[in-house]
Amino acid sequence: MRDADRRTIIAGLGAGLAVAASTACAAPRGRKIGYAVVGLGRYAELIMSKFAECDQSRLVALVSGTPEKLIRFGEKYGIPASHRYSYADFDRIRDNPDVDVVYVILPNALHAEYTVRAAKAGKHVMCEKPMAVSVAECRTMIAACRAAGRKLMIGYRSRFEPYNQLAIDLAKKGFVGPTRIITADHGFNAQPNQWRLDRKLSGGGSLMDIGIYSLNATRYLTGEEPVEVSAIESTDRRDPRFATVEDRITFLLRFPSGIEATCVSSYSSNHNMYRVTGTQGWIELEPATAYEGQAMRIRRDGRTEARSVPVPKGQHAGQLDHFAGCILHGTDPLVPGEEGLADMRVIEAIYRSAREGRRITLG
Repeated sequence: MRDADRRTIIAGLGAGLAVAASTACAAPRGRKIGYAVVGLGRYAELIMSKFAECDQSRLVALVSGTPEKLIRFGEKYGIPASHRYSYADFDRIRDNPDVDVVYVILPNALHAEYTVRAAKAGKHVMCEKPMAVSVAECRTMIAACRAAGRKLMIGYRSRFEPYNQLAIDLAKKGFVGPTRIITADHGFNAQPNQWRLDRKLSGGGSLMDIGIYSLNATRYLTGEEPVEVSAIESTDRRDPRFATVEDRITFLLRFPSGIEATCVSSYSSNHNMYRVTGTQGWIELEPATAYEGQAMRIRRDGRTEARSVPVPKGQHAGQLDHFAGCILHGTDPLVPGEEGLADMRVIEAIYRSAREGRRITLG
């Protein structure tokens, strides 16, 4: 690679790291933001373990409907009995001054209820994605937090992952020329007997769970909102896993600049990648949005090379500390409730397109 090209790559890398640095602010000495985690499933276990990596955030309370979990995780993380809540007495959290943020990690259908209850209790809210199961619920959540004067952030952890940050920066700068095409494929082989396969709790199948990574990636890589959606669903209803939810959806998004994105969401195949193709080459991440292990390749001037990025802090801790910094300094989160609403608008259009067998225009 020519020296000039290397300098350009390094400049892009530096910009990406600058973006990473800008997502967190220094906390006043001795002040950490206290989080209460609601829902103590497997992902919550991961999140709780990441507070040890945080500079501005700490775990101070737990909420669960399972007493055994409250005891087990309370003892593990030193959470006193007074800071352990059931779902029935969750609203008592308003009286706990140690809790600044309620982090909602529940099945999708419960996100709206607990976000609204947390806001009414005077707490800021971090809510896992998808934000809710409908556009209407998203708007209700945003309105509740706004009325309470509390901040709302959605758990789009990839926005705090250095490889994704660099990909955004390089795409924005046209490092491989103006973006023309994006492909984004996400899926895994879903195991039976879990709430994700129950529409009443999940609001949908693979699209709501893993396909949202494909969708959100196209939006942050383009910096645009799609104006047209086409989708096809492929689900074997003989498979008991898919009695109420979809397996695979392939969808095409068209953006105002003319960029087109082809995306796959699947519960029966294993993949995690995206590629940004421009007029002079492409930028690829595989895996792209995994918890760890991201890998980048760039093709330009007829050559393909891997790129390495320093990872000073994990994406989960980066996400937690970013929101803490926003609260401490009165700034807006990178991924507010409006970001979750934007995804849900497109998700509803994707489902409608697959159901009606036609293109859907987004206003």
